[in-house]
Amino acid sequence: MAEVEEEQGRKLSQESTDESEEEDTEEEPKLKYERLTNGVTEILQKDAASCMTVHDKFLALGTHFGKVYLLDIQGNVTQKFEISPVKINQISLDESGDHVGVCSEDGKVQVFGLYTREGFHENFDCPIKVMALHPQFIKSNNKQFVTGGNKLLLYERNWLNRWKTSVLHEGEGNITNVKWRGNLIAWANNVGVKIYDIGSKQRITNVLRDNTSLRPDMYLCSLCWKDNTTLIIGWGSSVKICAVKERDPTEMRDLPCRYVEIVSAFETEFFISGLAPLADQLVTLYYVKESSEDMEGEFRTRPRLDIIQPLPEGCEEISSDALTVRNFQENQCRDYRLEHSEGESLFYIISPKDIVVAKERDQDDHIDWLLEKKKYEEALMAAEISFKNIKRHDVQKIGMAYINHLVERGDYDTAARKCQKVLGKNMDLWENEVYRFKTIGQLKAISQYLPRGDLRLRPAIYEMILHEFLKTDYEGFATLIREWPGELYNNMAIVQAVNEHLKKDQTNSILLTTLAELYTYDQRYDRALEIYLKLRHKDVYQLIHKHNLFSSIKDKIVLLMDFDKEKAVDMLLDNEDKISIDKVVEELKDRPELLHVYLHKLFKRDHHKGQKYHERQISLYAEFDRPNLLPFLRESMHCPLEKALEICQQRHFVEETVFLLSRMGNCRRALQMIMEELADVDKAIEFAKEQDDRELWEDLISYSIDKPPFITGLLNNIGTHVDPILLIHRIKEGMEIPNLRDSLVKILQDYNLQILLREGCKKILVADSLSLLQRMHRTQKRGVRVDEENICESCHTPILPPDTAQAFGVVVFHCRHMFHKECLPSPGTVLGTQYCNICSAKRRGPGSGILEMKK
Repeated sequence: MAEVEEEQGRKLSQESTDESEEEDTEEEPKLKYERLTNGVTEILQKDAASCMTVHDKFLALGTHFGKVYLLDIQGNVTQKFEISPVKINQISLDESGDHVGVCSEDGKVQVFGLYTREGFHENFDCPIKVMALHPQFIKSNNKQFVTGGNKLLLYERNWLNRWKTSVLHEGEGNITNVKWRGNLIAWANNVGVKIYDIGSKQRITNVLRDNTSLRPDMYLCSLCWKDNTTLIIGWGSSVKICAVKERDPTEMRDLPCRYVEIVSAFETEFFISGLAPLADQLVTLYYVKESSEDMEGEFRTRPRLDIIQPLPEGCEEISSDALTVRNFQENQCRDYRLEHSEGESLFYIISPKDIVVAKERDQDDHIDWLLEKKKYEEALMAAEISFKNIKRHDVQKIGMAYINHLVERGDYDTAARKCQKVLGKNMDLWENEVYRFKTIGQLKAISQYLPRGDLRLRPAIYEMILHEFLKTDYEGFATLIREWPGELYNNMAIVQAVNEHLKKDQTNSILLTTLAELYTYDQRYDRALEIYLKLRHKDVYQLIHKHNLFSSIKDKIVLLMDFDKEKAVDMLLDNEDKISIDKVVEELKDRPELLHVYLHKLFKRDHHKGQKYHERQISLYAEFDRPNLLPFLRESMHCPLEKALEICQQRHFVEETVFLLSRMGNCRRALQMIMEELADVDKAIEFAKEQDDRELWEDLISYSIDKPPFITGLLNNIGTHVDPILLIHRIKEGMEIPNLRDSLVKILQDYNLQILLREGCKKILVADSLSLLQRMHRTQKRGVRVDEENICESCHTPILPPDTAQAFGVVVFHCRHMFHKECLPSPGTVLGTQYCNICSAKRRGPGSGILEMKK
């Protein structure tokens, strides 16, 4: 809850009536307050305010001594009018602010123009409490105003420039308030509130007063038009919101064309001294009385300015501020007034000795409150969002305050991270922050957020941080070297520093790796390559490719192969134009296992590129990779077979020897090795099938005839290549053959299968032949079109004569060749059949058969 107090003659501070309550609440105030000073201060020292009216351009203040002051919005006096020796009760302005209406306690009523000489002066025999000008009084057809004493009078100027008076209402006590909006005049008397439609000249409602126990002259009715059809009434502790609506023409009869509906009504805790709208909410000025145990009866406390949200059956308090105005202990409810400026949402709290201005808090005020509550992050966010609208604050200064707060709190990582956003491109601020972080020993925290793009700090700053990491954190140092561009700092100075540390720890892999990276930045790739090879670092191949260091690795091929054979070989083969095959073979000659890996991959890529090394590869495969020896022998076209056979025989590689013998044409010797050394009848049968040589089958049968297991294998497999009867006839009587029954059954099944296949093929062949014969028959039965475009294939004249009435003969063959009958040579006939001489010169073909056409 805010208090209003004088500060340096201009400002009001906001203080809580209860300090403990202020500590507990974190809700931000909705309004801010300041006293209206300057000329107002001097006026109220000698006089007292009785009323005030607010216009967008100026203020009009009435006093108890009968004077009217025109003020600017800062409270400076611009004009002064001495109207009466007694209290000014009401001041009214039209919408243009060009005309002023004043009424006083001694019955005087004056209407005058600020910029014209026209005016109205009248003295009544009773006090005039209120008056209101027509909002459009400046227009000649709207020269109207109302006054209220013991009755409500309407003054209208006619076309003769004379004022006509008419009584709108009387008989219900004094008129205590009147408000004119558009064509509607609302006024309050001792009984209630009435609304008069000046257009239809009808009174359209009567809203009765709720609390009749309160004196109407002490607790005045507050009226406020929210818009042209919404009237807010505050009386005692009761609030009613009334909506003026158009009546349905079918329901009018003798009723007014408009009616009033109370859309919201509720009671408040205190007595209402004034009302004003704020969007869809209400600003209420309360007169507060509280009881005390120490004092008999009640005592007056500071007035309250609340913002409430009206509801259909109640209200919700949004904010509440207690205002310390001068002499509040002496003021009555009727001494307070609340006026507002619709254009700027300014609210003026008027009391006899003080005028306080309340206004909505802007974004600067919101940021002030956040900073006061040390909510720096929210303040920074609010400033960034509204940077175009804030006037008193600077985003960067707020950010610096936030960073300072984080540093004081010990949250160095967050403070460093915020530097990136707050400091932006201000290099001076960056350097100051770096030195501050150095002072508090937190260079590591800010290191990862330093600018490293187009905008950079001085190299000394980066070097200072790198030296700090080098002293305490090798891994962090290595990370910075990887992340920071080499142009940020003096590379040679950092290299020298790393070498100094390596003197103490020569095998430190982190420092060695980082040193290699530094050499790379400095384009000393050979030094970097040596370190990477020494460390067997995975980036060595990337370094070679990226910087084309193939000339530097010609004497380091063995090291590369020892590190990662697969990657090394792939790299060497991909770059044959830079490191030749002969050079690689020369380097690897003393490391045959590595040479084999290289030549093997070369052979897989291209069977012909390394053909001159195929002879050497035979022994390499035999030594290091026998499973790939046979595939190599099968695929190589440049391998010397004699050399290969010699090596395989020396090492007793039977399968490879068998392949070489068969490839050299010595199939019988190869089969013999399979049978004798491998004793594998299945492989022998497979070999015989591959060679498809009848003599080999004879040798296989001869070798197997005295070996029952071999006979079983032959019986199971040779049925499709050799007649099994030949084998069965050669089996000695009485020989026990394992699984003979199963083998014979399989032979019979294979035979039956062959018979079935032959019969199936025969059926298919016969069916296809019959189908094709029927198709040919249908085709040959079709007619053949003969017309003038056809020619004789012998004489090459039209096939039909010019005169078709004469007798002629045409011969048409099934091949579509046509002849004049007389043009055909002597027919060659076989059993009376004639053939086309063109299609069937040598053999019977599609031209067989004849279609003769005669006429």
